[in-house]
Amino acid sequence: MVEPPLFAALKTKMRWHEVRQGVLAENVANAQTPNFRASDLKPLEGPGATAAVATTDARHMTLASNPAPGRARTVDGFERTPDGNTVVLEEQMMKAAQNQMDHQMAAMLYQKSVGLLRTALGRRG
Repeated sequence: MVEPPLFAALKTKMRWHEVRQGVLAENVANAQTPNFRASDLKPLEGPGATAAVATTDARHMTLASNPAPGRARTVDGFERTPDGNTVVLEEQMMKAAQNQMDHQMAAMLYQKSVGLLRTALGRRG
């Protein structure tokens, strides 16, 4: 059975957010480690990069983030402590919160899409 492109895109998006949450947690855990450099993931590209609702009117609200999967990369932080650490806890916590919200949105869209598919097939649940 071939998976619909929407499901594949949402799965990719959720997996990326799961991996990113781990990278951000590692940054927070090493906030006091000398010479530790904060990391993040490269944005997603291609199918699954954006699982957002299209805005059809200029007055519609948009989401602030648009992330995606890739290998971890080092972020050259603007701030650096005297011991060489580039982790800014406030920044990492904001990224983690936004990442969690984006993952929840993708999971909700996946769940709703499955529900719509079941309804279209005449099944309950």
